[in-house]
Amino acid sequence: MDGLLLVDKPVDLSSNQVLQQVRLLVAARRAGHTGTLDLKASGLLAICLGRATRLSGWLLDARKRYVAEVALGVSTTTGDAEGEVVERVAVAALDRSRIEAACQGFLGESTQVPPMYSALKRGGRPLYALARAGQEVEREARTICIHELRVLAVEGEGFSFEVSCSKGTYVRTLAEDIGRALGLPAHLAALRRTAVGPHRLEDAVTLPELITAQERGETSRFIRSSDSVLADLPALQLDAADVQRVIHGQPARAAGGGGTGGLRLYAEGGDFLGVGERRADGSIWPRRLLGGGAGADLAL
Repeated sequence: MDGLLLVDKPVDLSSNQVLQQVRLLVAARRAGHTGTLDLKASGLLAICLGRATRLSGWLLDARKRYVAEVALGVSTTTGDAEGEVVERVAVAALDRSRIEAACQGFLGESTQVPPMYSALKRGGRPLYALARAGQEVEREARTICIHELRVLAVEGEGFSFEVSCSKGTYVRTLAEDIGRALGLPAHLAALRRTAVGPHRLEDAVTLPELITAQERGETSRFIRSSDSVLADLPALQLDAADVQRVIHGQPARAAGGGGTGGLRLYAEGGDFLGVGERRADGSIWPRRLLGGGAGADLAL
């Protein structure tokens, strides 16, 4: 079973629990998701199946979009609603324009220190396990990029926002930082992922729907083709001679058009080969192919 399955992860199931359920429901020998969601977060989990797992790196690196709810006046040990309260203050009437101005200050590139309550590992142990044991370790700041950030609603003692961000962005930390810019403690009250690269939550299947489909022998209707992982890359068809070149790790001779970057490569019959790269000199090299051959495992 090869392809891409878009799943709407519910709260209170880990990303790995959802992954394992999906793998069993669709009888996939291999499966991998393309970005962890916290236990209490919900939304789009893009799962690559079979040979499509070779392409998962593209979605791991892709932009993500979220809708977040922020509670002001309260900070917690974890940065979300699961932690113990660290600070609580009264919140005056909220000014939407002030919140919007604070959010605008986070647009573009910046550095962010990952929270202790995260799945990053130190010495083979996830940081959240160290945090639960009362340990705190130094974390290196990472470069992130906030592409879009807009306030959706302001209500009571909190607000909601939509954000489009680079991989590695912790929305919990962003929520705390926005609160700090407003002079208030804050935590992330709820989080829902709505997009991964070109893929949207409205196209995802829920676990109950997938279970029903499995009982009816209809799970295949939810599985997209492997090339859909790379739906935002341009396509290029190769002739038989070029197919042989790329599967042996050599550049294709086909005219690749202008510009540089990734390409979806196809044989003349329409069979999807994998990912190629158009370089500055116009040559087209294999990056990651789904079948065998010398080009199949070239580094991303």
